[in-house]
Amino acid sequence: MKIPDIFDQYVPNVLIVDDTPANLKVLCEMLKGRGFKVRPVPSGKLALQAAEKEIPDIILLDIMMPEMDGYEVCRKLKENSKLKDVPIIFISALNDTKDIVKALTAGGVDYITKPFQFEEVNARSNTHLKVHHLQRELEKHNFHLEELVKEQVKEISSSQMATIFALAKLAEYRDDDTGTHLIRVRKYCKMLAIRLSESALQKQIDLSFIENLSNTSPLHDIGKVGIPDIVLLKPGKVTPAEFEIIKKHTIIGSNTMEEVLKTYTRNTFIHMGISIARSHHEKWNGSGYPDGLSREGIPLCARIVAVADVYDALRTKRVYKPAFSHEKAREIIISDSEKHFDPLVVKAFIEIENDFIAAVEV
Repeated sequence: MKIPDIFDQYVPNVLIVDDTPANLKVLCEMLKGRGFKVRPVPSGKLALQAAEKEIPDIILLDIMMPEMDGYEVCRKLKENSKLKDVPIIFISALNDTKDIVKALTAGGVDYITKPFQFEEVNARSNTHLKVHHLQRELEKHNFHLEELVKEQVKEISSSQMATIFALAKLAEYRDDDTGTHLIRVRKYCKMLAIRLSESALQKQIDLSFIENLSNTSPLHDIGKVGIPDIVLLKPGKVTPAEFEIIKKHTIIGSNTMEEVLKTYTRNTFIHMGISIARSHHEKWNGSGYPDGLSREGIPLCARIVAVADVYDALRTKRVYKPAFSHEKAREIIISDSEKHFDPLVVKAFIEIENDFIAAVEV
């Protein structure tokens, strides 16, 4: 007999559990005649072992069996994460309503009373096999769709991050012809954040914070695009008036992102970008700019960027200074703890200073 519908390409694996040999024989002959793979077992214990060894597509389960009845077998199957979704049809001589309810409550999807008819067993098993098969196909489809969406979101996000980083680099190239300052600062920020996630600041730092910090730190000097070259690229010491102009890059950068925030009000990435662009020159003792913030009043992300940015500036040759050694940069940062820098961030820097040394070469 030709297997209909989905069974043309799908051969069901049926586990039959009954302690009466005659019932096993009849059910086996019925379902083998349909072309199904049939596995008969005479006890609940053997049923659990057989199901664990090879997960069936459906189980036909007797109730009245010695040692372990069908109710207990059903409950144990449903407790197993690998077997809990396998449909179970009870086949029993018990025909009282309370027995049927008990079987369905235990986890059965259907109930057939003995003596059974082939047409009834055939129709009900077909129905539940098809439903189970379609559920599995739907799960596979949903999983594939979810993975596809994740991949597409990742691709879009990656392209957006690459664009943002490229724009930040355009600003950085104006006073850093190597163009690698942003890459190093990004590495330093991520290393510091990970270290600080194990400190007294751990409640403020989760995976999302670390990811956002890594992605937004390159925006810290984006406002430099608004500073005239004659000031920004001036060799030697700038005048107080020129320094006031340079300081405006924090306002230019944050104001630009504030405009973006009007459209994406809940975007945590933009919120952090604004905080970093505006506040990475604030100082722990309140002597920084542009707002004179102090201590914990300075956003944590900006306090982290401050250490990373200054360290890289010290280690890098600029038009107004030579490159300092790690030891010299370390000394300056430590001396400015509790003045310029958050002492907890400085402590984290000291604890992972070897990682900073290794990250200088990019």
